[in-house]
Amino acid sequence: MKKLVVITGASSGFGMEMAKQFSADGHPLLLLARRVEKMEALNLKDTMCRKVDVTDAKAFENAVREAEALYGQTDLLVNNAGVMLLGNIESQDPLEWKKMLDVNVMGVMNGMQIVMKDMKERKSGTIINLSSIAGKQPFGNHAAYCASKYGVTGLTAVARAEMSPHNVRVLSICPGAVSTELLGHTTDQGIIDGYNEWKETVGAINITASDVAATIKYAYDLPQAVSLREIIITDTMQDA
Repeated sequence: MKKLVVITGASSGFGMEMAKQFSADGHPLLLLARRVEKMEALNLKDTMCRKVDVTDAKAFENAVREAEALYGQTDLLVNNAGVMLLGNIESQDPLEWKKMLDVNVMGVMNGMQIVMKDMKERKSGTIINLSSIAGKQPFGNHAAYCASKYGVTGLTAVARAEMSPHNVRVLSICPGAVSTELLGHTTDQGIIDGYNEWKETVGAINITASDVAATIKYAYDLPQAVSLREIIITDTMQDA
């Protein structure tokens, strides 16, 4: 059996596609999300599914330890869980800002803290954090989302510096516009309509969650000595 892969936000989008691809390659999996029935419906071999909110550090750690007791130590953690609540700074509900920062930043930090010590001691392992192109450049109506994803980009860089002397890879994946459930989190229908119109206008509609998952798996499958530190992946026709 291959080594354990832990994926958060595995009930849809990138997470679900990664689960399928890593399972097909023979990896045991721990899949984490709030919609456990979506993960269980995949019916993947050697897979543990747990209903976990990544902002609950204790529940997150308990699930990881349970999976490690069955499948061995975590070799790959993919911090994929995230929310995108687009809005204008002037009018957006601050509770939406807090939710994005809690899930998108604190959730990632919780995951890293759970596995870093063990990976450092073993001098092996990979952490992949899902940032966004919005963690590299600004977009209108993305203020708090950009803040959260810039945060992921920054903390990934710091963790990489801390872990690279111990032969542990810490990678940042920055996808552009991809059709997933993520946009459905936004509560402003006008912003949703404008975002979809923009995607149609620039033609950024052909890239899929499966494409992003395959890119992530490629980065992991490279030798441990090879670190694709940061990957920006977009539809070829996305020009911003």
